Amino acid sequence: MVQVAAETAILDAALAAGLNLPHSCKSGHCGSCRARLVSGAVTYPSGRPLGITADEEAAGLALLCQARATGELVVEARVIRHVTDVEIKTLPCRIETSERLAPDVLRLALRLPAIETFSFQPGQYLDVLLDDGRRRSFSIASPPHDAARLELHVRRVPGGGFTDRLLAHDVAGELLRIEGPIGQFVYVDAPSPVIFVAGGTGYAPVKSMLRHALECGTARDIVFYWGARTTVDLYEAATVRGWAARHPRLAFTGVLSDADDGVAEHGLVHEAVLARHPDLSAFDVYAAGPPAMIEAIRASFPARGLAPGRLHFDSFDYAPR
Repeated sequence: MVQVAAETAILDAALAAGLNLPHSCKSGHCGSCRARLVSGAVTYPSGRPLGITADEEAAGLALLCQARATGELVVEARVIRHVTDVEIKTLPCRIETSERLAPDVLRLALRLPAIETFSFQPGQYLDVLLDDGRRRSFSIASPPHDAARLELHVRRVPGGGFTDRLLAHDVAGELLRIEGPIGQFVYVDAPSPVIFVAGGTGYAPVKSMLRHALECGTARDIVFYWGARTTVDLYEAATVRGWAARHPRLAFTGVLSDADDGVAEHGLVHEAVLARHPDLSAFDVYAAGPPAMIEAIRASFPARGLAPGRLHFDSFDYAPR
C-alpha cells in the first residue's frame, strides 16, 4: 500500500515509495504510465491528458503521471526492477565535442569516466541534472554497441536557459551530471517489417534504433519516414540516404510540411505513411516526435490495421518546470 497526498501524482508517490513503475515523459503525453484502475477513481488537474483517449479512460485506464487519487483505489500496474533490465546510474560526464546540425539543433558527444560503463537500450533517454535541481531530458542518438561516447541532439527551446547557453557558447570540455537510462520506448528486433516515424529531433532515438538494427545485421525490412518543416530540419538526411544505399532492406522518405525542395515529399509525415501503406497489419511501428504527430498516429494507424501492441511511441514535450 502506498500513501498518496491529494495533490501528488500517483506515479510520483509510487516512485518515492520505491516502486519503479513504467513511465517516460511524466507530462501526460507519451502514455508509458498507463495503468488499469481496479477500483476507486482519479481526477486530472488540467483535464484528461493527451496521452490517453476517451475510450481508454472509459475502459478503466489512467495515466499515473497526471492522475490524482480521489480516495482509496487499487491500480493494476507492472512493476519493473530496472528500466528494461538495465541499471539507472547518476554519473559525471564531459562534453567532448559540440557540433551545429541545424540553426537550432546541436549534437553533443558526451564522454563518460573511463572506469564507468553505461548500458542502455536503443530508444532510451537520459536526464541532464542542472545545478538548480531541475533536469532536462534528451534521447540517446548513439546505439548501445557504440557507447564510448553518448550522442545527444539538443534543440533550442525558446526561453530555455540551458539550451540557449549550449547553442550560444563553445561548451566543449564542460562537465555535466547525467542520470539514466530512462524510458520504455525501446526497439526490439523481430521478423516482421517495421516502420520508423520521426518528427524533428524525434529522429534522435530513431537513429539509435536504426543504427542498432542495421549494424547488428537485422533481417527485417525497414521503412523510415522523417518529417520536418524545412530542408535544414532534416539535418542528417544525407547520412540516412547513405545508410539506405548500403542497406537494401532500408527505405527512407523525408517529408516537409512547410517547404518543397523537390527531393522530400510535401505534407504531414503520418499522412505520407498512410498514403504508401494502406494496410499496416503486418508492421511494427516506432514513432517519436511532437505530441500532435503522435496523437495523429494513434488516431489513424489502428484504423489501417495496426495492432495496438505493435505501436511504440515517444511523445516529445518540454519538461515541466
